[in-house]
Amino acid sequence: MRIKKVTPFFYAMLSLLVTTNCKKTEGAKKPNVLLICVDDLRPELKSFGAGHISSPNIDVFAETGIRFRKHFVNSPSCGPSRYTLLTGQFGPAANSALFQRADKMNEGTQKVDKSMPEWFKSHGYTTVSVGKVSHHPGGRGGKNWNDSTIIEMPNAWDKHLMPVAEWEHPRGTMHGLANGEIRVKAGEMDVFQTVAGDDGIYPDGAITNEAVRELNTLAQNPKNPFFMAVGIIKPHLPFGAPKKYYDRYEGVAFPEIKHPQKPKGKTTWHGSGEFMRYNRWGKNPDTDPDFADDVRRHYAASVSYADAQVGKILAELKRTGADKNTIVVLWGDHGWHLGEHAIWGKHSLFEESLHAPLIIHHPEMKNKGASTDAIVETVDIFPTLCDLAGIEIPGYGHGVSIKKIVEDPNTSGHDAIAYNGKASTIRTPTHRMILHKDGFVELYDHTSTEKETKNVAGEQEELVKKLTYKLKTRLD
Repeated sequence: MRIKKVTPFFYAMLSLLVTTNCKKTEGAKKPNVLLICVDDLRPELKSFGAGHISSPNIDVFAETGIRFRKHFVNSPSCGPSRYTLLTGQFGPAANSALFQRADKMNEGTQKVDKSMPEWFKSHGYTTVSVGKVSHHPGGRGGKNWNDSTIIEMPNAWDKHLMPVAEWEHPRGTMHGLANGEIRVKAGEMDVFQTVAGDDGIYPDGAITNEAVRELNTLAQNPKNPFFMAVGIIKPHLPFGAPKKYYDRYEGVAFPEIKHPQKPKGKTTWHGSGEFMRYNRWGKNPDTDPDFADDVRRHYAASVSYADAQVGKILAELKRTGADKNTIVVLWGDHGWHLGEHAIWGKHSLFEESLHAPLIIHHPEMKNKGASTDAIVETVDIFPTLCDLAGIEIPGYGHGVSIKKIVEDPNTSGHDAIAYNGKASTIRTPTHRMILHKDGFVELYDHTSTEKETKNVAGEQEELVKKLTYKLKTRLD
């Protein structure tokens, strides 16, 4: 057989082809990231099994991603929970957690690891936040949370935006009710409210409009990928939403409140002070079933209102075409008791305070619409987003990438850690153990019918020792 001579022209063309393909690969734009944070959101959505809740937009989104049905936050309060999300590390238990971190950065007395947005910025991303992403909407301190010299997360955001509309300042929007009403004294502000009008009569309307505008701008940048975080305030107290959302629940039967009794013995129960200090017209939901039902319906209306804002943001992402190359995460910053254990609020270390929804969508994922019961925690989100985006995972985080679970929902998860100012807890597939700072232990068996109503620590001493070691090892 005669072999033809390979000409220099052939080698030149081959070299050009290889070089061109390499440049295309090297120049491929990294995926964008859109992080949507919803305040005080229980995993009580139709897509998570709550048939009485109207959450159509989140439910449609859930069909494009994977639902983590056993996602637990690392702290049951806004500030410390967002600290773990945005740093990938455990931190202080106070709402000032991120400001404490900022103080260390400004003092320069010790090394402070990069936050998630700063890490993405260092990898070529444009970083933008809108609304309540860190504890203060807009990410600033001062009397009215608008002092540009006091930054909650230094070096994190190229833009940190907080439209205030008629609520005057970020502090006003945080607890704002309809048409510019600002909380001056909680006791003079109604704990819930229903007012006829469009979505703009409450603060989240302005946040969503700003987020939509910013998404449109970011999507037009052909060079840099974006990391955008949007923080929706509702259903945070007070429960206010346009009347059309409350009307969705007319005639809808709500399930009975599970284990509504105050727990016996020592626990992390509290007196629902955040809720009780609002004007309740002299009523107490623990003793007035009709009032309890009304509270739950107004909370549900606030969830439906938040769901509508999520829908607008995702619709704009799709309209721009950026959805084809954007990882989207919907995250609830913690749970919220609606009468379970006779608590109306968060802050405890019971399941209801720590269990929150998490949905992750990746444009190239194969298991769209799947759900998983693998236990995961909020500190896992930072390394997971790095893994999905194809950038280096920093070595200082306290979580792990759950990319494998995104790819295969049957993959096992891991124990989840959480803490408040008085105790810490570990959640396994079968148990929750709560360790108080004075050494007292609560142990609850989730395979039993009693779940978190019966402390079985005295009956399972070996398990207590094992879980105590695991808990202390991770937190230390």
